[in-house]
Amino acid sequence: MTIKYGLIGLGMMGRHHARVIREVEGIDLVAVADAMGDPHGVAGETPMFDSVQGLIDAGVDAVVVAVPTKFHEEVGLALAEAGVHALIEKPVAHELPAAERLVSAFEAAGKVAAVGHVERFNPALISLRERIANGDLGEVYQIQTRRQGPFPARIADVGVVKDLGSHDIDLTAWLAQSHYATLAAQTTHRSGREHEDMVSITGKLANGIMVNHIVNWLTPFKERLTLVTGERGAFVADTLTADLTFFENGTHAGSWDAVAAFRGVSEGTVTRFALEKREPLRSEHEAFRDAILGVRSDAVTLREGTETLRVAEAAIESAKTGVSLDLTARA
Repeated sequence: MTIKYGLIGLGMMGRHHARVIREVEGIDLVAVADAMGDPHGVAGETPMFDSVQGLIDAGVDAVVVAVPTKFHEEVGLALAEAGVHALIEKPVAHELPAAERLVSAFEAAGKVAAVGHVERFNPALISLRERIANGDLGEVYQIQTRRQGPFPARIADVGVVKDLGSHDIDLTAWLAQSHYATLAAQTTHRSGREHEDMVSITGKLANGIMVNHIVNWLTPFKERLTLVTGERGAFVADTLTADLTFFENGTHAGSWDAVAAFRGVSEGTVTRFALEKREPLRSEHEAFRDAILGVRSDAVTLREGTETLRVAEAAIESAKTGVSLDLTARA
């Protein structure tokens, strides 16, 4: 069975989706759409339309939604009503009520809908999650992320929390297999835009793990790091290069009594793991395809995407009010 795909949104992410769709077995890109045209020449010989209705009329089975966030709800609801599966880029929607309407619509339609939290398919983070679950760190104390770089001109309708920060919120809860319980955040606006361009988030997950996120569009280099610290050492995942390194706590006994009395840690063996480095976007598309076929269940669901958006909105609220928020009462 070949699944007939459509793609709406032919910007920076759209062109990557088009490339991957054309590479993945079992799916066929039969139509694309963008009301603003095709600036990157994505369509080629593929029929092109100016609306989601054009894709629906072309008889697609599934659509990848890569339009600006403010249009996710409108496009998604049209697809659900037409009985079409959807892979919606993150964040799932521009605000929580819109995300909840999308969840209801696709559940009522009985169609697969996934969110493009692509970091879950990064080889370094997949391996890290397995190692955490296997107990390689022992008790996990803290998860820290740093996601920073220059301002992307392509983003106009949301701030850095919902655009970049949603990656870190989602991957942290996924790695720890626990929801956010509390958080506090600070933001700043430095680029003359309506939305925030820098955020610092601190919090705690329901299982007691501390979390810290540094996210911004104001750094002149690109960084994507996840650091997990536990009783046996620390893992560092670089999701730009898909590298995973383990820094083990040292076990050398000291003879200096005053120092030995301090029960801290020391540097031990450093291990960099050899991982198969598959492109995360390709793995994400394979998971979505297999969810449609009913053979896998690791695509990120709309409900999971909605939970991530809920935490992102809480971070924005905390920054505006200066109040630390208890999210357990909002679940």
